[in-house]
Amino acid sequence: MDRGQLMAQIVGRGWAGAIGAAMAAGVLALWGCGGEKQEKASPDGKADGSNPSDRGGGARPTELGAMTIGFSQLGAEGDWRTAETDSIRGEAQRLGVSLKFADGQSRQEKQISDVKAFILQDVDAIILAPIVETGWEPVLRDAKRANIPVFLVDRGVDVSDESLYVTLIASDFVEEGRLAADWMAYELGGKANIAELQGTVGAAPAIDRKRGFAEEIAKHEGMKIIASQSGDFRRSVGKEVMEGILAAHADELDAVFAHNDDMAMGAIEAIARHGLEPGVDIVVVSIDGVRAAFEAMVAGTLNCTVECNPLLGPKVFDAIRRHATGEELPKWIRVEDQVFDQTTAADVIGSRRY
Repeated sequence: MDRGQLMAQIVGRGWAGAIGAAMAAGVLALWGCGGEKQEKASPDGKADGSNPSDRGGGARPTELGAMTIGFSQLGAEGDWRTAETDSIRGEAQRLGVSLKFADGQSRQEKQISDVKAFILQDVDAIILAPIVETGWEPVLRDAKRANIPVFLVDRGVDVSDESLYVTLIASDFVEEGRLAADWMAYELGGKANIAELQGTVGAAPAIDRKRGFAEEIAKHEGMKIIASQSGDFRRSVGKEVMEGILAAHADELDAVFAHNDDMAMGAIEAIARHGLEPGVDIVVVSIDGVRAAFEAMVAGTLNCTVECNPLLGPKVFDAIRRHATGEELPKWIRVEDQVFDQTTAADVIGSRRY
């Protein structure tokens, strides 16, 4: 198989085959892909949150321009997060939505407090980008009791009752890990000692990308992870972690898999500082597809990035509109992504929007 065939196969999996792969891997057991029947408010007048018109205090608006919506963003740890925030804010402005924005500052307790504030303000919907999967059930139950629908973006939550949120709008993180492993296995002939820079501990993309990557490299006896540590999705931490890994494993290391581009940029700095040539002496593969990653691929220091599209604003507000008018939504609205490497980066960098 030549490189062109490989990229076509990888992109094909990423666009058309990922849903089946995710189902086989059990991803949808958590996110419950498929619509659920909406229920009416209970006889005691307390709405269950599944239908925006069933509101104890009156009907919610069905037009986006009449809505006030709260957006709890987990923080601003890198270019990808900034692009997502800008996309949601920009789309809200375009549609005339009154958007209340809260920066969680990378702390779940701050995000929970922000969501509680939105509930007290009786917003018409909440957009939540959760920093980690667990610990959300109590505040989501508060939102449901107030009949405020919650829309998750880019990360899922682990709850016992999936009716606590309307839908998740996100990429398939498990498949992203698989795609990164596929590319690396092809490039290195199925033989590599790998350092893994994990994302934030407990975050859905960190958990799922690690899982998908591990599942795929397990198919190649010559590929193994010899060091794995969290870089918290941050460039500075990725650099620090990579420096420690190089101090222990520089002589045996063939490749780096970073859970996001920002950590990969930090790793590239650390590799160069160690006197090695990133992208040549050590192959670097990451996920997100931010512009800095394309610049690094053009420069030859990053070998491959798996896109995770942050431009979620249009999809989020379309889902809110559809739900407000009574349409049943699947529990997971999948965002389609692509794979890029050094052979294609220069051709597409001019069209990148983030």
